[in-house]
Amino acid sequence: MCDDITELENQGFYKKQLSRRDFNLMAGGAAISIAFAGCAPGEAKAGITESDVEIKTPDGMADAYFAHPSKGAHAAVLIWPDIVGLRPAFKMMAKRLAGDGYAALVVNPYYRQVKGALVEPGQTFRDPAVREKIIPYRRAMTETHNRIDANAYVDWLDAQDAVDTARGIGTTGYCMGGPITMFTAHERADRISAGASFHGGGLATEKDNSPHLLIPEIKADYLIAIAENDDERDPMSKTTLKDAFVSAGLMAEIEVYEGTQHGWCPPDSAVYDEAMANKAWARKLALFEKALA
Repeated sequence: MCDDITELENQGFYKKQLSRRDFNLMAGGAAISIAFAGCAPGEAKAGITESDVEIKTPDGMADAYFAHPSKGAHAAVLIWPDIVGLRPAFKMMAKRLAGDGYAALVVNPYYRQVKGALVEPGQTFRDPAVREKIIPYRRAMTETHNRIDANAYVDWLDAQDAVDTARGIGTTGYCMGGPITMFTAHERADRISAGASFHGGGLATEKDNSPHLLIPEIKADYLIAIAENDDERDPMSKTTLKDAFVSAGLMAEIEVYEGTQHGWCPPDSAVYDEAMANKAWARKLALFEKALA
C-alpha cells in the first residue's frame, strides 16, 4: 500500500542504503537519469513512434502517452501508474515496452482533477509535501472511475492502426494500479488476456469489494510481483490470491521479490531496485509472449 506507514518503512531502508552524497545526487535528479539507463534495451531498438495523446471518456479528456513500434500492428498494453501518476519515468517504461514489440499506453489516472505530471524531477512520494498534494486526488478516484476509464482506453487502443485487435490486451499496474488491473480485466474480460501487478496494494482484503473476488470472472493470466515489506505486513495476501487463481483455472505467477521495498519498480523511485525491476520486467515479457499470442 502507498500510505504513511509504508513510506516510513521505505525511508528507513533508504537511509540505510544511501550515503549523503547519493542522497544529494538523487535530490538533484542525477540518480534518476542513471536509473533511466535501465530502459536502454528497449530504446536501442530503432523505429519507435511516441506521442502525448488525449482520449475522450464519459467524464472528459484524459491525457496519456502512447508508444509503439513504427511499423505493423502489435498487442496492446494498458499501463496504470503508481500513486504519483503519469510522469517521465512511466513514459520511459512505456517506450521500453514499445521497444519490446508492444503498443503501450500509460494514462493519467487523475485527469478529472489535474493534467500532466504532478511532481518535478527529483521529487518523490517520500516528500510530505508531495504526499499532501497527491493523496486527495487518490481519494477522489473510485472503482467506478477506473471501470469507466478502462472501457474508454481499451476502445481507444482497439481503434489504433498500431494495435493488433486479433491479439489480447495486457494491463499492468504499479502500487494503486495493481488492483486497477483487476477492475480492468473484469470490466473488459472480452479483451484483457494478461495482467501484471507490481507492488500492488489491496489486491486481497477482507472487504466485500476486494479485487481478488473478481478473479472467477476474469479471463487473464497474471503476474503478481510483491515487495518484501508489503508481504511482511500482509503475509496471507499471496495465499489468498494463489487460491483464487487456482480455483478460477487461471495461470498466475505470484512471487515475493526478495529484498525489495514497496515501489521498487519505477526508475525514479527512492527505493528503485534495478536488478529486481529487471527481473520483474523479464517475467512480464514472458507472460505477454504466452498470454497475448
